[in-house]
Amino acid sequence: MKLLTYKTQDTEPRLGFIHNNQVIDMQDFGDISNFPLPNDMLELIDMGFEVIAEITEMITETPENFFEEIAYEMDEVTILAPIEKPRKNIIGIGLNYTEHVAESARTLDTTGKLPTKPIIFSKPPTTVTATNTEIIKNTKLTLQLDWECELAVIISKKGKYVPKSEALDYVFGYTVINDISARDCRREGQWIVSKGQDTFAPMGPVIVTKDEIENPHNLNLSLKVNGVEKQNSNTKYMLFNINDLIEDLSIVFTLEPGDIIATGTPAGVGAGRNPQEWMYDGDVVEATVEGIGTIINTVKEI
Repeated sequence: MKLLTYKTQDTEPRLGFIHNNQVIDMQDFGDISNFPLPNDMLELIDMGFEVIAEITEMITETPENFFEEIAYEMDEVTILAPIEKPRKNIIGIGLNYTEHVAESARTLDTTGKLPTKPIIFSKPPTTVTATNTEIIKNTKLTLQLDWECELAVIISKKGKYVPKSEALDYVFGYTVINDISARDCRREGQWIVSKGQDTFAPMGPVIVTKDEIENPHNLNLSLKVNGVEKQNSNTKYMLFNINDLIEDLSIVFTLEPGDIIATGTPAGVGAGRNPQEWMYDGDVVEATVEGIGTIINTVKEI
């Protein structure tokens, strides 16, 4: 199921799903199905992943004409970030693709050694923005604005000391994140100023539930700036796959429903290029993950 948060000219943000290339309002669908459903993505996740199978079955049993009054054409809605206000910081994973480790060592203050455990950082909830919005480049803070296309994992249930063999049981679904980074804002090796500025986590356009992703460890991901491809790789090249990450993170702290893990970026970032490349006012960046979609954002300098 492809889930999204959307609004129209007449509504506040609402929860929906894609059906026959239309947006179906989730709460309204629950009303016509006599099955109460929420109007918020986090509330849906809180119901447990099992509810997705129930909703899917109801969709198949619902006559198509029943959808007409609760459906919107795609061009009638504004797609928002699927989780507009995460309850906690986004969990970021640094240096999780071999070639990115190498390119970072050439131009940044990293060692070039492959990490033996996941490198963890975080991005505040205020970094989240949607597709078709602006990435704010505060020129008083940074002149080196960079891109990072990533697969993001949405957690479905509380987990502590999760063995990697059971890790995917704790996944609700997947989305796309562009882990925007200000390369000249790192402080003594700490990354949150570089990674944590407002609008530095474009996310979306949808959450695809895990039942629709056959293998999250074999998804192509790519990124373009002004139509020119900069990144092109596959999640199979992660150093620590999703199972590894969930096991390790759940040892460090308790994972909870709605938590977001950005799993790292492959090679091709601006800082790793010769000469280095950065994003400037008006640049358009497109981040794509196979099976999920593309998020498009425009840089706005202030």
